[in-house]
Amino acid sequence: MSAPVAQEELPILEAVINIRNRLTALKRDRAEFIKPSDVNALYQAVVKQVTKLNDVRDDNTTYNNRVDTTLADVFSLLSLSYLTLGRTKECPAVYSQLASMRQFLSHMEESGVYNESDLAPFQRRLSELRHIVQQDAERSKHPEAMTKLLERQFNECDVIMRSLQDSLSVLSVELVPIHERLVTIRRQLVALAAKEGSHKAEIKSLAEELRKIDSKRVDGKFLGPGGTMPASQALCTSLIEECFDILQQIKAQDESKNVASSLKPIHDRLNELRAELENLVLTHRWSLRETDLYNYSMSLQEIDKMRIDGKFVDTEGNRPPGQYVLLYLLRRCYGLIYRLLSSSEPVSEELIPIANKLSTVKKCLNEVYKFGGPFTPRDLYPYQLALHQIDSMRKDGRFVGVGGNIPEGQGIVMAHLNECHELLEMLKESMNENEDDQEDYDDESETGVAE
Repeated sequence: MSAPVAQEELPILEAVINIRNRLTALKRDRAEFIKPSDVNALYQAVVKQVTKLNDVRDDNTTYNNRVDTTLADVFSLLSLSYLTLGRTKECPAVYSQLASMRQFLSHMEESGVYNESDLAPFQRRLSELRHIVQQDAERSKHPEAMTKLLERQFNECDVIMRSLQDSLSVLSVELVPIHERLVTIRRQLVALAAKEGSHKAEIKSLAEELRKIDSKRVDGKFLGPGGTMPASQALCTSLIEECFDILQQIKAQDESKNVASSLKPIHDRLNELRAELENLVLTHRWSLRETDLYNYSMSLQEIDKMRIDGKFVDTEGNRPPGQYVLLYLLRRCYGLIYRLLSSSEPVSEELIPIANKLSTVKKCLNEVYKFGGPFTPRDLYPYQLALHQIDSMRKDGRFVGVGGNIPEGQGIVMAHLNECHELLEMLKESMNENEDDQEDYDDESETGVAE
């Protein structure tokens, strides 16, 4: 339960709700591109409210009322708007990535299924994001209120990361290979449980491998060289027992396809979200507007809040079968959102169609160059025309957006354009060389006939 809103915070809450409504309207308007001026105005407005909030609050007290939850929504929408504009290297864009990472790491900690290689990418990404914030702070590019907010986010991620690393630090060297293999087997089992159709062959193979690992135990313990008993037995033992538990559930419930009827609506909704997010991962260069991810995040958080002590329950408070499948789908969706956010390119949505077209032209030219000629001017004409059309969109050497603004991503788009022109010139040169070779051959043929 959130705490009641203090009287002095009510005007701030009203202003923040108004900002959220305006951001939501921007997000929904697919007829026009999101304008940097609109996002900047709303950003300044929310920073003003955060400053007011800091003035009426005690720094040493933790607050959690409707003002905080509404502000979280606003910063999430603002952050996604910055990503949509291609401003990925600025403080506001970092917020949604940190929030997504924190959710994913929390679920990883809860499951206990991870290894060092899983944590490494998150550590690298945290370092990259922290560098962005530090640079902005040094240049005073964004208000101190924004930097403080992100620092709290970083601290929360750091706490979870340290907890995850501490859990692995007790693992003895002898048990690391076994632990890593068990982590992989568990993931494969829950993935199979969530898939449609029968997977008896794969399940049988994993079951055999589990039995082989289990046979290495003596009196329930894994032994090291010389019969020694390595530390951290509990980590591997609990993991192998959990794998056998999942295996039994799969067999008993026809590979877990029969999720309890009380959980079926949640299962179907998660399956639907996963399918949509997986499709976005494949097509995001053409179809994703980062602000669209807000709705997915909200839907997942609503489902996540239904759990009691980590489990989904029915109306009578029971824990029906199918828990592993639902948790797998939930975590899979969180992972897909994080992947989409972290792969967001620093190119504005206004320039995305041009960047995509250049990317396609470049791939085609590379393929043509790889397979070689002979070429004719007719063969290269479509590529010349495409590049000419893109070149003609520039004004004073830059691509100009709606309202005369200069969208983010000029450098990336220009780099693609220059590469395409270079490839085209190389193909023209090879075409000329082929013509010269043909002329030399014809001359030699004529000389031979004359003799």
